Amino acid sequence: MFWKMESLFVLTLLVLVAEVSFVAADDEAFIGVNIGTDLSDMPHPTQVVALLKAQQIWHVRLYDADRGMLVALANTGIQVMVSVPNDQLLGIGQSNSTAANWVSHNIVAHYPATNITAICVGSEVFTTIPNAAPVLVNAMKYIQSALVASNLDRQIKVSTPLSSSIILDSFPPSQAFFNRSWNPVLIPMLNFLQSTGSHLMLNIYPYYDYMQSNGVIPLDYALMKPLAPTKEAVDANTLVHYSNVFDAMVDAAYFAMNFLNFTNIPVMVTESGWPSKGDTNEPDATLDNANTYNSNLIRHVLNKTGTPNHPGIAVSTYIYELYNEDLKPGPVSEKNWGLFNANGEPIYILHLTGAGLVLANDTTNQTYCTAKEGADPKMLQAALDWACGPGKVNCSAILQGEPCYEPDNVIAHATYAFNSYYSRMGKAPGTCDFNGVAAITTTNPSHGTCLFPGSTGKINGFGNITAPSMNSTSSAPPAQNLYNLGSMSFLLLRVLICSIVFL
Repeated sequence: MFWKMESLFVLTLLVLVAEVSFVAADDEAFIGVNIGTDLSDMPHPTQVVALLKAQQIWHVRLYDADRGMLVALANTGIQVMVSVPNDQLLGIGQSNSTAANWVSHNIVAHYPATNITAICVGSEVFTTIPNAAPVLVNAMKYIQSALVASNLDRQIKVSTPLSSSIILDSFPPSQAFFNRSWNPVLIPMLNFLQSTGSHLMLNIYPYYDYMQSNGVIPLDYALMKPLAPTKEAVDANTLVHYSNVFDAMVDAAYFAMNFLNFTNIPVMVTESGWPSKGDTNEPDATLDNANTYNSNLIRHVLNKTGTPNHPGIAVSTYIYELYNEDLKPGPVSEKNWGLFNANGEPIYILHLTGAGLVLANDTTNQTYCTAKEGADPKMLQAALDWACGPGKVNCSAILQGEPCYEPDNVIAHATYAFNSYYSRMGKAPGTCDFNGVAAITTTNPSHGTCLFPGSTGKINGFGNITAPSMNSTSSAPPAQNLYNLGSMSFLLLRVLICSIVFL
């Protein structure tokens, strides 16, 4: 029974660490992605989740509360924002019981297995369905009441994404204010956000600001390209310099709230992006501009610099969007905001060298699968055993005396095995996960005479075999360094031992 008690202790410790990490990470700026579904060939939810995991996307926003997606996202650790669609807003805003029923079916039924962190009540309600605006705050309050009744109000926040167009006179930011005609709804809404500790959610599209400016806004300023100080925009009231539209609009939102005496509501950007293709009258909707904007935006958010008037304050942002949506009505640009095609192929390769692991597809498309720093050694060991056993990776290069034996530790050996499997599977989505202890990186882990698969034209570490998918959930602690004994039969024996322990 000792091994069961030991396993229980380790599991409890891991849960505590995860909870602490979640709290610490909650204040960190992050990049998320919106998932639209207007595709003629929408991938299955499990394929969507595999792509998210392969690209290290840990925050997503859904435009509804689709059951299939919520089930597929369960037990992945991915943080999920769900939405009350605009066509359901009137019903929920007029009936507390309808709101309670919605929360029961779409939140309580999936939480906590699916890590739902926020509910977006409608989207751009003031500008898309203004007739529903009078019930917007009621809808938010009813949803909140249902969360309170389920004791989920601290874990799940309620807000509503707003179009940045409701902010008038947005430059200079210090003079910005909300469209006053909406104050009867905005003021109680901001009171609600403040009292519940929720974010002001804002959709910011520098592409549209640029297109509608008649040449006033320079393209480089919209694309977040580095500017010389003499080319930066200056707020004459604060003397603060702005080098891009995005920062100026975020600060404008803070000033607009301050104008209404709300000073402690943080801003979250729920949509931002750039189209990669457009009609003949949309010459700046190009692959290069889309790549430039999204790459610069991701780096800017993750650098945690904040905005010029709110330095160091996190501005977490959701990229619009994961897939190109070919069924979207309107101009060509409307169908081409995605980072990926429906088959999971990138529309363009983001310029993200040195920006961390999120969306790690470097301009050279050289990606590697490595063991995560700080991963539990026993889980790493179990995943290593799987790769060198059922995963059918040829792990001879990490045996004693071979080129990749040193450094002799589980992180280094697991990295070799993980990357070998990842390369053999064609770097397909979902093949660099290993139960959460692996991550994709653009840094080549080769060293000395130890060349990793994918770093040269030659693929090392595999025979001519077809590797299975990794479905193993075993994490029992095997005997240390048994794979160094020089015979692959020992690896199979260790997997067998792990299986017996968990029976």
